[in-house]
Amino acid sequence: MVNVDEAVIARLESYGERFEILVDAELAADYKRGEDIAIEDVIAVEEVFKDAHKADKASEETMMKAFETTDALEVADKILHKGTIQITAQQKRQMQEEKTKQVINQIAREAINPQTKLPHPPKRIQKAMEEAKVHIDPMKTVEEQIQPTVKAILTKIPIRIEKVQVAIKIPGTYAGKAYSTINQYGKLQKEEWESDGSWIGIVEIPGGLQDEFFTALSGLTHGEVESKLIK
Repeated sequence: MVNVDEAVIARLESYGERFEILVDAELAADYKRGEDIAIEDVIAVEEVFKDAHKADKASEETMMKAFETTDALEVADKILHKGTIQITAQQKRQMQEEKTKQVINQIAREAINPQTKLPHPPKRIQKAMEEAKVHIDPMKTVEEQIQPTVKAILTKIPIRIEKVQVAIKIPGTYAGKAYSTINQYGKLQKEEWESDGSWIGIVEIPGGLQDEFFTALSGLTHGEVESKLIK
């Protein structure tokens, strides 16, 4: 469950009564959108209050009248779907800062400069977002905000979400270990073994991961990897 000290209030008024539960703000927003999250992971305590600040519990009579059940989890579900999530200005600012970092890092992983086929550093993306006055909504998912953000910063930097294909040649000694690393970064498109025992493969990875991918393979093979961007 959520730490009570970090929880916020989700509130619903029904039949002239107020019902409140303590929840994790971000998980509650995700749950409200319909994401597959257990209600037990969203709430801080399995209680329904009429005033959470005073720890004043809602009566079973009023819960039955408003929700036709006294089960705290069922009531919490209805409060989250029909009610509002209360967050302070400071909490909203902190959530927005964290969500902005997540959006920047995700774009840095997936996007490239189409002119050079190379990734953009996170700081460059951040600067472009600031110049384009991009607003990140703390209550929306990172995925929902990637494309709108990329579209907005196109006026500041050349950028495109793109996957790239890389041809790799690795000495047979390291080929086995390389498989797990390759699977972490992308999808193997094609592979073959050379007569000298070396392994050749074509891997599709998010464009922004090129440098990280090459560094990982170089470290794994002690610099004996050969690579070429082919798409």
